[in-house]
Amino acid sequence: MIMCRLCGCVAGSYGVRLFCHWTLPAQGLLQWMGAGRMTAGMRQASGKLFSLRPIFAPARGLMVCSRGGTGSSTLQAVQTRPLPAIDNNGSNDAPGPKGAWGGGGDARSKSNETETEENPEDSRKKWSEMRIDLGELPGIYARLSKIRLTGLVVITAAAGFGMAPVPFDPALLLAASLGTGLTSCAANSINQLLEVPFDANMNRTKNRPLVRCLISPLHASLFAGATGTCGVLLLALAVNPLTALLGTANLVLYTCAYTPLKRLSILNTWVGSVVGAVPPVMGWTAATGCIDAGALLLAVLLYSWQFPHFNALSWSLREEYSRSGYRMMSVVEPDLCRRVALRHSLALSVLSFLFPVFSLSTWMFPFTCLPFNAYFGYQAMVFYVQADRQSSRKLFFSSLWYLPTVLLLLVLHKPRTAYESRISQPEVSEGLPGIS
Repeated sequence: MIMCRLCGCVAGSYGVRLFCHWTLPAQGLLQWMGAGRMTAGMRQASGKLFSLRPIFAPARGLMVCSRGGTGSSTLQAVQTRPLPAIDNNGSNDAPGPKGAWGGGGDARSKSNETETEENPEDSRKKWSEMRIDLGELPGIYARLSKIRLTGLVVITAAAGFGMAPVPFDPALLLAASLGTGLTSCAANSINQLLEVPFDANMNRTKNRPLVRCLISPLHASLFAGATGTCGVLLLALAVNPLTALLGTANLVLYTCAYTPLKRLSILNTWVGSVVGAVPPVMGWTAATGCIDAGALLLAVLLYSWQFPHFNALSWSLREEYSRSGYRMMSVVEPDLCRRVALRHSLALSVLSFLFPVFSLSTWMFPFTCLPFNAYFGYQAMVFYVQADRQSSRKLFFSSLWYLPTVLLLLVLHKPRTAYESRISQPEVSEGLPGIS
């Protein structure tokens, strides 16, 4: 049992499941989103990961874990009574005659009044306006949008656009890339809004803008709404309705399915892989206006790449994922995590031979990719055998350069006959783009 430092609720961690009232839409999240304001407790969220205050335990015989200032952990059995206040050093209040636990009655009663029975005047004193330097906003927006992840999404969409068998249109590519990027910014911002209390428990995410209260939830929500609306409208008006529909569906899938599934089931990895496979299809449909075999093959390539990429990342972070309550394969099914990563890394080698079969590349492409596929498969095999932090990091960093390399080779080995066959076809009647 721990007490959430952000919202003050009791959060119980049982292996991989975290219960926090932030997951209920009618409670803390909506209360926190208030006109650019924050409490003093929220402002201190970037400090220690956990903080214990006087609370009521819901069951008997629970074990309370606190993290002290030196990083050590202390365990203490509690009963169905108010827990004693524990400071950051892990020390309890001194015993005394008045408290129900035998000590610290005056200090404990004052703390209880502060935490649970606060009058409106005291509450108003603790609230303060957030002042944001305008010069810092671009950096905050970039971190809120996960700018590197958004950049990778735009690259995959541009690769799908470049692989389409149509004449190259720079203006259309710019509109498709900008619309896809704005939609990705909105999805990542909403994701961070929903995961603030969980991000605070992970070293990898504890410095995100919302966790550190560099930006208010209302401000972040307005940013997400603006980027999402502009992105979808740009895709619909400057590209085509099908691409806008795919962008909207991917935004909803990422925020409404993948994000909550991370704390419910290991199926979140498969859903997240589908989310990552959609951007190249959006690039393809932006150029052609339809979905065909080429778009689906690009989607399968991105889908398979997601598993060795993310499984390797989650393996080195599985302790933090477990502490935050995320049900990842690396936490719940570690053997399955290694098998799936190896399976899909080997499948990428087979997929490279399908591109020339569907006339999406020359036959030189699979042989040019052979050394890269061999090295990537070797790193996946090492990760499967050793299953340690070093091998997972090597596989993860290999995946970072593997995907851009393969996409670049695909564009370079694009057959010229694809242009001629597409241009020679008679124009179809205008109408809503469909699936061919």
